[in-house]
Amino acid sequence: MTNVIIAAVILLMAGLASFYIVKEKKKGTKCIGCPAGGHCCGGHEGDSQCGCGGHCTDK
Repeated sequence: MTNVIIAAVILLMAGLASFYIVKEKKKGTKCIGCPAGGHCCGGHEGDSQCGCGGHCTDK
């Protein structure tokens, strides 16, 4: 029974994480893990990494 509960919790966490990623991508957020919260000011179109490092002054 314990294994079923643990598996259910893991599946729930994975499902919620997937839902969050899909929701953020639909909103147009380019870097989900960025500390600037999607408001990057680096002007780095086409870059694969954020590059702002949380030092944006354009908030």
